[in-house]
Amino acid sequence: MPALRRSRAALVLGVLLALLAFGITPSTAATTAAITVSTAIARQDGSVATVEGYVVGQPTAANTVVRSNFPGDTALALADTSSQTSTSAMLYVQIPSAFRSQYGLRSNPGLLGTKISVTGTLTPYFTPHAGLKDPTAFSGAGGSDPGTPPDPGDYYANAIGKTGPALRSALHSIIANQTKLSYDQVWNALKDTDQDPANTNNVILLYSGRSQSKSTNGGGVNDWNREHVWAKSHGDFGTATGPGTDVHHLRPEDVSVNGARGNLDFDNGGTTVAECPGCAADGDSFSPRAAVRGDVARMIFYMAIRYEGGDGFANLEPNNSVDNGSAPYIGKLTVLKAWSAADPPDAFEKRRNQVIFDNWQHNRNPFIDHPEWVASIWP
Repeated sequence: MPALRRSRAALVLGVLLALLAFGITPSTAATTAAITVSTAIARQDGSVATVEGYVVGQPTAANTVVRSNFPGDTALALADTSSQTSTSAMLYVQIPSAFRSQYGLRSNPGLLGTKISVTGTLTPYFTPHAGLKDPTAFSGAGGSDPGTPPDPGDYYANAIGKTGPALRSALHSIIANQTKLSYDQVWNALKDTDQDPANTNNVILLYSGRSQSKSTNGGGVNDWNREHVWAKSHGDFGTATGPGTDVHHLRPEDVSVNGARGNLDFDNGGTTVAECPGCAADGDSFSPRAAVRGDVARMIFYMAIRYEGGDGFANLEPNNSVDNGSAPYIGKLTVLKAWSAADPPDAFEKRRNQVIFDNWQHNRNPFIDHPEWVASIWP
């Protein structure tokens, strides 16, 4: 045997002996590379694999995944993107007791949207849904999802490092570059942006929090319609293309609850609003449920930066008053700032911002990506 061939043979033999010393056979060594969630869903054959994906919620039944108020630490759902809402594209992962304190979502809700890898058996956990059972290893794979970046790269490049009026001006220039929708297009946009993560046939109503069929939009009793969070009479822009059709502040809401809010300013206090648990209203103000108060505030702040008096529309601005009527103001600024601080952006709000950017208007709400900018602009 020539010397070169002998040396190659010796090298191969050495590698094989090293693998065997660590309990790794050539067949298992070939399967250690992580596979995607979609591959794992297609390969439900009882084999052992390492799957890498984004934590998108907790499965509670074969067709149900929750993204908040997690009931336990026994399971999580993985997907190939952190914005995935279709349960058919999710892998349901069992969490053995040894891993629950670190990877259970009730104990670690901050895992939502993060990328991890899990090694286990490719077989349904919630039959018949694709799953991974009896995991032997969990690890944080790291990295950010290019589909839903926390800060979308150079989108805010001209705003970074600025404060006060300079920041405000830079953000206006950035987000004013958008695709404008017709009022009819808003229906389909909201069915996409406000889709229920646990049921893709439904939308989540903003104030009431109810999950309701996308097909029940309209003007009838218990239908949902298009709520203008910045009341359209505050600045008299109606439903004209521009602020009247900007889905960053248009949300699905029950017809009667929308009517109860009317064009009221936002403030704490009031009496209970029918069909809207946690909401309150009085003669001059409305308070939404606690879980979306920050969302409401950040929509108001977006509108104030986006609509600065150009485009033929009024210069919108929050103030510290209520009962603003038809003036281009909405209050109460001190309350809105407190709501934004107490209720930071959650996964639903972040996904919504990304869907608007990707699919509809191609601009973003900067106060979802950078909530700290609220205090810089409105100290």
